[in-house]
Amino acid sequence: MSKKLLVLLKKLLTSKTGVVGLLIVLTVCLMALLAPIIAPYDPNKIDTANMLKPPFWLINGDLSHILGTDNLGRDILSRLIYGSRISIIVGILSVVVGGLIGVIFGLIAGYYGGIVDSLIMRLVDSFLAIPTTLFCIVFLTVLNPGLFTLIFVIGVTNWVMYASLVRSETLSIKEREYVKAAKTIGVSNFNIIFRHILPNVFSSIIVISTLSIAGTIITESSLSFLGLGIQPPAISWGIMLSEGREHLATSWWLSTFPGVAISITVLGIIFLGEWLRDVLDPRSRGTKS
Repeated sequence: MSKKLLVLLKKLLTSKTGVVGLLIVLTVCLMALLAPIIAPYDPNKIDTANMLKPPFWLINGDLSHILGTDNLGRDILSRLIYGSRISIIVGILSVVVGGLIGVIFGLIAGYYGGIVDSLIMRLVDSFLAIPTTLFCIVFLTVLNPGLFTLIFVIGVTNWVMYASLVRSETLSIKEREYVKAAKTIGVSNFNIIFRHILPNVFSSIIVISTLSIAGTIITESSLSFLGLGIQPPAISWGIMLSEGREHLATSWWLSTFPGVAISITVLGIIFLGEWLRDVLDPRSRGTKS
């Protein structure tokens, strides 16, 4: 196991985009974990004496608020640091929810085939026909917006890509000799699916999950921007964008910095996901990062 990890690390160091992606992802994760320690201020502390203070390099700015303050005098840097927590939590947990549902349905559809496969794939087609953001908006309008509701709704909308990928992989793997041999000696379908087929599609699941986190972060930010995602006083980058749009003409930093944070985080995850795809997916190992 350690040798495999060492080989992966060596391959990572040969990929410039992979290294950049890993550094960005690690930085955001550490920022989220250490938020109470590294944030200079309470992110929700209102300071009317320092409202709409610009970043330190602009006129009237100073180093006490490096990235400035918002319309209530709250420190932008502190809110960015705490906002990373929501992005990481929603991104990972939504992918876990969607992945579990999609992988199970994909394994069942690919392994059993027939009417079971047809029913599951028609359900997949139905979900693909509805835009993800529209689906989320409808459900979040009916349900009470909140962290766990948002995670569940985004997860439910993302399961179809896992189901399609795992089904296609399963259709190929179940025809291999070792699977047929397992059936011949009486191994149960459950054991064949989860002990022989699932481990062979796991690398593809890891790749698509990594790339999916980037899309999930964008979806969460979009929904929070519309007021249907995370609700104040919780902090997310989407909420910061929404709160800053009214002051965009005079206080550009309110929306610019959370927008930059979202962009950099998403790019880092995409870079890391592309590297994982090149390393773990045999069909793309010939490509270079």
